[in-house]
Amino acid sequence: MAMRLPFPSTHRRIPTLPSFASFTPRRRNVAMASAKRSPKRLKYSTPRFTKEGEFVSIEVDPSGADSWKLEPVIELLKQGAVGVIPTDTVYAIVCDCKNHSAVERLRRLVLSVLKQCPLSILCRSLRDIDTYTMGFPRGDGHGHANVFRAVKQCLPGPYTFILTASKELPKQCVGYGTTSVKYASRKNVGVRISDDAVCQAILQSMDAPLICTSVKGPKENEWMIDPTIIGDIYGPEGLDFLVDGGVRVAEPSTIVDMTGPYPKVIREGKGPILPWMVVEEEDESSLRQDLIASGT
Repeated sequence: MAMRLPFPSTHRRIPTLPSFASFTPRRRNVAMASAKRSPKRLKYSTPRFTKEGEFVSIEVDPSGADSWKLEPVIELLKQGAVGVIPTDTVYAIVCDCKNHSAVERLRRLVLSVLKQCPLSILCRSLRDIDTYTMGFPRGDGHGHANVFRAVKQCLPGPYTFILTASKELPKQCVGYGTTSVKYASRKNVGVRISDDAVCQAILQSMDAPLICTSVKGPKENEWMIDPTIIGDIYGPEGLDFLVDGGVRVAEPSTIVDMTGPYPKVIREGKGPILPWMVVEEEDESSLRQDLIASGT
């Protein structure tokens, strides 16, 4: 008895339909136009995450001794999931920076709890910083000091450095959700290299950096440090997973703005202020608040 194949054979001849012959040239033109646009479309084409299971919570040793437990989380991130991971300061909501639909989901999830969603980059190394930003000032004869060597001594560490984004960083990741139009138009972004074993284990298994924003509560300047409470608040809003590395101290990173003529400290946090950093004395209102909100 002949069996019917579920899909047509690739060698099957499709009969010509005379009644549609007049539309053939038009369809051919459409196909040719699509082919011409395909490189641009493919460049921004990323898989959309389809949530099949329940909220995933994985408890790990903060030392990273059981990093093998992170394999499901890494796979979820590569598929476009949005979740929470520990850093060397506070917890961060993260997703793959190359997955545009994931960045959109992260933004919507955070805005369902908070009023803004500024984003930073969790980098794997200094190479990522050079790729996705214009890099650290190395002295240009126009008043910009060469602080690259000093910065290398801080990283990995509890610092967020504000740098000018490069064209490699997707537009969705720059100045997203900030309240200041001026800040958003400057194309600046915070970069971090976390000195946390669990965070580094995840990053080193990814093909690109992670976009992140610190986990905060509904109240102003309220840092969420208990993974259980984080899951209770953000889980129902669409969070896909949570990596539980224990309760953290509410001590965010020190933020240093590197886009001006000298390194300006925007917020003092866990990272000590070093001699080559200048402490900000004047209040820059909304711009300052947006920079502060972006640092985990």
